Amino acid sequence: MRKISLFLAGLFMVTAISANDKTDSLQLAKEAWQKMIDSVEGSLHYKTGKIALSGGAISLNVPPGFKFLESAEAKYVIEDVWGNPPGDAPLGLLLPADGNVIGDFYAFVVSFEDIGYVKDDDASKVDYDELLGTMKKDNLESNAERARLNLSKMTLVGWAAKPYYDKDKKILHWAKEFQVEDEDENTLNYDVRVLGRKGVLNLRAVATMTQLDSVNAHINDVITMAAFTDGNRYSDFDSSTDNVAAWTIGGLVAGKMLAKVGFFAIILKYLKLIIAGVVLAGGAIWRFITGRRKNREQDLSYVPTPAPVPVEDRADTAPPAQ
Repeated sequence: MRKISLFLAGLFMVTAISANDKTDSLQLAKEAWQKMIDSVEGSLHYKTGKIALSGGAISLNVPPGFKFLESAEAKYVIEDVWGNPPGDAPLGLLLPADGNVIGDFYAFVVSFEDIGYVKDDDASKVDYDELLGTMKKDNLESNAERARLNLSKMTLVGWAAKPYYDKDKKILHWAKEFQVEDEDENTLNYDVRVLGRKGVLNLRAVATMTQLDSVNAHINDVITMAAFTDGNRYSDFDSSTDNVAAWTIGGLVAGKMLAKVGFFAIILKYLKLIIAGVVLAGGAIWRFITGRRKNREQDLSYVPTPAPVPVEDRADTAPPAQ
């Protein structure tokens, strides 16, 4: 299936050539864009209510204010609609009820990391300001690699929401702000981690910083939506049979794990989910079409060629698979 970025490039070329004036061109673009949204959205089957994930180990209770796409359709959206390289399927996608998978929106990618039982002994000891400094240094190294791969620089600005760990609920959440090269709006990475007996449930949203208030307004709903079932909860850990993760609470935030040789970057299971690209590309083009970028309205021959931007936590040193 053709990727959305190719469709958008073709859309703008066609409307720029065939329209008699700027008004007609903009109207044609709007109509074509809406048809594409209707076509994609019409093929999806959103769920609400109680949903069993990961073989029943996780229960997701989706309230009316949200909607959920199960694994197969989530993979379709991530790869065929958003244009990411093929990879492992996530558990699903969680979106606001009034959102869609194209345009200005935010969505949480839901996945599970089978890394073992994460001890939380260090939770109250982590200096997150100091950790941020270390992460910024790592960011410089990753940007050097991004430059080698001809990818836009993605610079860590700071915390959009400082890490917070709820020791009773075993839930960790935080948000980071990134500045992406040649983009007007900064990117928001919002992470939620729910600790379980054998691993960590991940909910990750990538949006723009202008959507931070919207995400914050609903983050408590998101946090309380997911839970491990009986036998899979953090409290069900059995030291005689279960594996203990090399991760720490600070390591989950930094994207690193502790090994005998020290700290090193972990290659995330879902490093191929280049979610930021759809926000920075799709959202920007939607703003163009609806007239919010006046400078681009003056030149309807402009053909955007957006490239997906990997999430910052990726630690691989090889180009992503195409």
